[in-house]
Amino acid sequence: MKTLVYGAGPLGSLYAARLYQAGVDVSILARGQRLADLREYGVILEGSHSGQIKTYRVPVVEQLRQDDPYDLILVVMRKDMALDILPILASNRHAHTILFLQNNPSGFQEYIEALGAQRVMVGFPTSGGWRKDPVMCVMPLDWLYIPVGEVDGQVTARTLAVASVLRRMGKKVQVRRDMDAWLVTHIPAIVVFLGVYAADLDAQRFARTRDAIVMGVRARAESFRAQKAAGIPIRPCVFKLLPRVPEPMAVAIVRSMAGARFFEVGVLGHARVARDEMVQILEQYRERIASGGVPTPTLDLMIEHVKGARPLLPDGSRKTPMSWKGVCISALAMLSCVGVLLYGRRH
Repeated sequence: MKTLVYGAGPLGSLYAARLYQAGVDVSILARGQRLADLREYGVILEGSHSGQIKTYRVPVVEQLRQDDPYDLILVVMRKDMALDILPILASNRHAHTILFLQNNPSGFQEYIEALGAQRVMVGFPTSGGWRKDPVMCVMPLDWLYIPVGEVDGQVTARTLAVASVLRRMGKKVQVRRDMDAWLVTHIPAIVVFLGVYAADLDAQRFARTRDAIVMGVRARAESFRAQKAAGIPIRPCVFKLLPRVPEPMAVAIVRSMAGARFFEVGVLGHARVARDEMVQILEQYRERIASGGVPTPTLDLMIEHVKGARPLLPDGSRKTPMSWKGVCISALAMLSCVGVLLYGRRH
């Protein structure tokens, strides 16, 4: 399947390199200085964990022409940027499958109107990274699956063929019938970490500042309630359990994650360079769930912090009292399980 990766940032570069390494007939499209860097150095990837640097001589193109005979185009870029290239994508006569891999809580109508539903697929790249031009520092997160699907929820031969191509990268791929709900749900799933903007984008300060973590935990719980009221399913279903975790436990879990390499790359690495994108997707999400009529005051506060419209929280602030609702029930359930195990061991 002749493939074009449109978008030469960290994740587009990772996808192009992985496909090229797997023997897929792939090219990567770039412009300006990035085009010059790719032609001179190739795709250079640095593993965020290992620090190992590898170079891949992926074929590079500088434009998509009407008659370029691609079977598949992977658009790996922010939605606002993808909207700008829709006329270019629409003019190509050969690519019958255009897969958009991105954050997108606002739906696919613009893509459908420009390209036709029969040409559009959607998904999420489930990797992290940032630029150190000309090197792209990447965290592949191969233990996570790439969700992909059709905009109408059908599973076709085309869907399975695209999933097969992506699996050649060594990534798990999950074909889903609910990509719209999945992409909407992804926003509250990451909101829990965005209190880091109120902690000066510093992982250690974030871990010390309980109020920043509490804000994220409460914004997530509010968001899930509002999303449910708006009639948008929580997907994957396991995320329905998150609001049931007692607040002190959720805060402790997030605090422990702040010291992980995943947080440094997957959260901070992106948050530092994409504040405007975070504002966009949070506001799009808030607009999407507004029809349910459920207020989201903590999410609203979070958005103000992401915008930089609020002062930073004091380092180490612990003024917000936590809700201990559900902790006693959880503790009793845990003690009951321990009691049953001890009884079983005795008898």
